[in-house]
Amino acid sequence: MTTSEDDVRQRWADGRPVHGLWSLLPGAVTAELLGGTGADYVVVDLQHGAATEAELPGLAAAIRAAGSVPLVRTRSPLFADVGRPLDLGAAGVIVPNVRDAEHAREVVAATRYAPAGGRSIGRLSGGADRPLVIAMVETATALDDLDAVLAVEGLDGIYVGPGDLSLSLGLDAEDRAAELRAVLSSIVARAVAAGVPVGVHAYTGEDAAGYAAQGASIVTVAVDTVSLREVMAGHLEVARPTGR
Repeated sequence: MTTSEDDVRQRWADGRPVHGLWSLLPGAVTAELLGGTGADYVVVDLQHGAATEAELPGLAAAIRAAGSVPLVRTRSPLFADVGRPLDLGAAGVIVPNVRDAEHAREVVAATRYAPAGGRSIGRLSGGADRPLVIAMVETATALDDLDAVLAVEGLDGIYVGPGDLSLSLGLDAEDRAAELRAVLSSIVARAVAAGVPVGVHAYTGEDAAGYAAQGASIVTVAVDTVSLREVMAGHLEVARPTGR
């Protein structure tokens, strides 16, 4: 079954979650494998991953052909970095380091053609007429302005980056983990109350299910590099003689 960005929006409107995978690895083969798992979306990470913009048309096409929606975490929230992936096949963007509601409005404008925004016409490959726009909440300033961020017109959802948010809030120490979990739960609850789709970045299906149980509807269940390492290490452990 093929999922489109319109399907994603409809599921959110119906109060249903979408489930996806996060990719740090380059290559169309990787993209096709991930897209063929049955995931609703696959995120190509340009901020911290190994893929490049030049690969995006092939990656996005492979994900689409496999039945998933190709999303891109942009390199930055800068105007050019937001629009470029949309010209190269992405059906939507997850934008990091959004500071506050005004910044979120600028991000939305970078994805919309005039008169709704300032995006320049020049789509090269694939993409979407109305791309998904998701702002990352991973700074103290974004958290302080969360209610206004949630009210930004044209924003399809928010996505929490627990790692950077913990640093920004000074909650990165192990003994502050409970405080961070409370902050994450509060963000999810506030987004759900506002009727805005919300996700929290996760590395395992167990963690993702926990956020979904709280109301998250953007459910990233695994990251390819982490899962590959864990699975391969597990196979080696099983195959090696005891004690080696």
